[in-house]
Amino acid sequence: MGEQQTETYLYKLEAVLEQERLLTVVVIASSDEKAFSSAENNILRHTIAPMAIKQLSLVEKKPLGRQGVGYVIETSQF
Repeated sequence: MGEQQTETYLYKLEAVLEQERLLTVVVIASSDEKAFSSAENNILRHTIAPMAIKQLSLVEKKPLGRQGVGYVIETSQF
């Protein structure tokens, strides 16, 4: 049988952690479910002590394969 090609997407998610910390997470995944799982794993690896994720929201989803696909992530003001 031929190999089935699955489209991959670039996901931008926002996570609200304990103590009202806000993180933006960007992952590549083939489904929304895998994107949420990857985002949670990346947050756990990023933080020194495991923090409870209060909310994890999908902000944007873009198909990969087109040149120039990306996100602008606004950070805190100076």
